[in-house]
Amino acid sequence: MRAIFDLDGTLVDSALDIHAAGNRTLAAEGLPPVTPKQAQGFVGHGAKVFVDRLERAAAGTNDPARTERMRARFAAEYEIAHDFSTVYPGVETALATLKAQGWQLGLCTNKPLRPALAVLAHFGWSDMFEVVIAGDSLPVTKPDPAPLLAAMQALDDSPLVYVGDSEVDARTAQAARVPFALYTLGYRKSPIDQIPHAEAFDDWSALPAIAQRLAR
Repeated sequence: MRAIFDLDGTLVDSALDIHAAGNRTLAAEGLPPVTPKQAQGFVGHGAKVFVDRLERAAAGTNDPARTERMRARFAAEYEIAHDFSTVYPGVETALATLKAQGWQLGLCTNKPLRPALAVLAHFGWSDMFEVVIAGDSLPVTKPDPAPLLAAMQALDDSPLVYVGDSEVDARTAQAARVPFALYTLGYRKSPIDQIPHAEAFDDWSALPAIAQRLAR
């Protein structure tokens, strides 16, 4: 059986680090900072979209030359932005339980690969996932189904569940036609009943049983 996970807002609360990296990027351009709530609202569609939204929020517009500088600066900041990130309670036990039950684990995130691998290393998870598909692994990002399909294809052909926290993850699962388990305490922007999902949970201790049900 296969369980594939989103990263930010699902396994790890990285909002404070993303906010700090974004504000350091703005400061380098002499632009005012954004609030943590604003920064969290920009998360979900990958680093390029994050920077575009960040710049518009602080400057009112996107200037192509400045945008490119900000993307390069943010990429460097993002790779080391994990000091304030925390693993959601119960995640490590749930992952260990799934592994013990014989599940193959994969990661499908819109976070670029180098920052994603840095976060995994920071938490001692470098060997946790058998495949990592990141926001720059393919020409497209979620909610295009291609990244999730690539993660699926790197594993075996057994029953599958995809676990995420957002509207983007839900749309990705729908497009890939796989069952979706929604972690409700992440970065979603809509009410739970407006996000398509097979099951929802706010306690990671429930995930192994949910995964078993969805994989039937």
